[in-house]
Amino acid sequence: MANDDTAAAPPARASVHTALVRGMLTGVLARDAEATRRIGAPSQQRARALLDSVGIPANVLLSETASLSAGVASAAASPDGTQATRAPQRVSVERYAALYNRINEELDDEGFGLFSVPLRRGSFELLCRAVVASPTLAVALERAARFLRVLLPDIEVSIGVSEGMAQLILRARRPLGDGRVFAFEWLLRLLHGLACWLVNRSVTLDTVRFPYPAPEHAADYALIYTARSCFAAATPPHPENTLVACFAANLLELPIRRDDAALNAFLVGAPGRLTTLYRCDREMVVRVRDCLRAALPKSPTLAAVASRLHLSPRTLHRRLRDEGSGFQAIKDALRRDMAISRLTKTRAPLAQIAADLGFADASAFYRAFVGWTGEAPTTYRRRLRVASRL
Repeated sequence: MANDDTAAAPPARASVHTALVRGMLTGVLARDAEATRRIGAPSQQRARALLDSVGIPANVLLSETASLSAGVASAAASPDGTQATRAPQRVSVERYAALYNRINEELDDEGFGLFSVPLRRGSFELLCRAVVASPTLAVALERAARFLRVLLPDIEVSIGVSEGMAQLILRARRPLGDGRVFAFEWLLRLLHGLACWLVNRSVTLDTVRFPYPAPEHAADYALIYTARSCFAAATPPHPENTLVACFAANLLELPIRRDDAALNAFLVGAPGRLTTLYRCDREMVVRVRDCLRAALPKSPTLAAVASRLHLSPRTLHRRLRDEGSGFQAIKDALRRDMAISRLTKTRAPLAQIAADLGFADASAFYRAFVGWTGEAPTTYRRRLRVASRL
């Protein structure tokens, strides 16, 4: 079959752009600057110590432009032409998660010092305990919004439904300063990751509109949120203050599939551990997805894929669980992504798409697609084509 799923393959090992590291350190850097001004403390002292404690080089504090300039200057000054001072542009997601937790510990603030009121350590655990007994995802998100209204007055969280799409809305209620981009990134990641964990499956974001121009690490948004991320054209004198993340409204009715025992295990390493889950570039998830894609239109079992990867079925199941996923979830996500790609990029009839993706017939594909998106495939194709002409 022709493969219309043309998105570039993500890296084999999950990593994050160093701009996210700098964003997470915005509050710490502001405190360092104040300490330098008041008492003459060394520049960036606390930020550098935190980076060192988790094995991230301190030169990630340089922006990409500054890093390139430093590398050129180093090469010019060095006899062998090396660029020793050029900062890495990516760090492993594991070290990023470790830094996340270290900043929370150092500041006693799970909001990284970005907001007018600190989120004291334990806030994330209390949020989880407030929502884990919810009957559905809709109720869980409403409870999370009420909880954050008390603890995080700087950003208002709300849930809405419009034209068959659920909307997770984050609205800044005060200027967020230099940490504005990371504040929105962090809170969306936290709420989306928690939602996925609660229902024990990926809650696919259809689109996200971010209220700021595309940042230097915008390419990472496809891995963390969705490839259909869009940004404000420019920052006006009064910048936009509302982020809107959309997903299929029928997902709000998903039942919560976690209990207190599962929550206690989940909280080990949290909240930083949440950054490692439900991404699109997790190593074992990618390997399984590649196997399933290569086998289409056949639909191999977990045991067959495990054998191909030289693993036992139990080991494969455990590895996927550790990465926040599961075999059926990967299979469904692959079929969904390829179906959307075929519907939007080709004029192939539904029966052909169904056959290429391994469905028994067009009606089985129809039912699956409605479950994924809340829309019939013909309606979805028509809506996107109309939108593309506007």
